[in-house]
Amino acid sequence: MKILVINGPNLNFLGIREKSVYGTQDYQYLVNLIQEKARETGNEIEVFQSNHEGAIIDRIQEAYFDGTQGIIINPGAYTHYSYAIRDALASIDVPKVEVHISDITNREEFRKVSVTAPVCDKQIYGQGLQGYLQAVEYFK
Repeated sequence: MKILVINGPNLNFLGIREKSVYGTQDYQYLVNLIQEKARETGNEIEVFQSNHEGAIIDRIQEAYFDGTQGIIINPGAYTHYSYAIRDALASIDVPKVEVHISDITNREEFRKVSVTAPVCDKQIYGQGLQGYLQAVEYFK
């Protein structure tokens, strides 16, 4: 299965920002973890990260044409207000899983709202980096 993992703003700063919330492992550790899961499951997994909303939308739209069969997305702060990313996700007819490293239900009020989750098939939160691996398993 061809899976696209999209990481939004500030995820490239894993291991640097708010270690008590997001942990001490860096972004390359996450990428390596996902690639190991790809080998283990026999999936083709591409990992994409951008701090720019338009680049994320462009990549979602490219997925329509490139044979992507599933999308795992951590939109970062865009989760809470990007109707543009929400609309891009809604336009792609493949299974989609929204992932959040922290437990967004036990954080600031604004983090409890996801405008992107309603167009995803599943939402995983509060599982740390393991949430990404759970999302890959969801596609089985």
